[in-house]
Amino acid sequence: MTGTSGVDTARLMELLSVSLAAYYGDFTAAAASENLTASQGKTLNVLRRGPAAMRVLAAVLTCDASNMTGIVDRLEKRGLVRREPSPTDRRVKNVVLTAEGEHVIDVIRGKMHTTRAGLDRLDGEERDTLYALLERAFVARPASV
Repeated sequence: MTGTSGVDTARLMELLSVSLAAYYGDFTAAAASENLTASQGKTLNVLRRGPAAMRVLAAVLTCDASNMTGIVDRLEKRGLVRREPSPTDRRVKNVVLTAEGEHVIDVIRGKMHTTRAGLDRLDGEERDTLYALLERAFVARPASV
């Protein structure tokens, strides 16, 4: 994919900003409908990918470790997560999503009507392309030089 695009980086960044604002507004409202803050919902969303150490959660959610402790404490009190020792380092506690936590994050995702409606306007090929582009831009890591 070489050549020049008619859309410059600044315009792409603006569209990403609008898209993310719509997504996070939708997510925040859906989380609130389950009596969760956006930060609590985001924590469940991250844990949907697998267990994580507290420091990793804090880094991913870009929050202070003490704030992360409070978020996890509240989620644990509701039975949505549990702490368990790391299998590789006994000093580390991993946070694990419970079955109830999985259910709640699935409910939140199901209530994200604005986001779903936008994605539903894309056909299968467009969805595949969007997925591949987002993965390439934000998930895939370039090979080391």
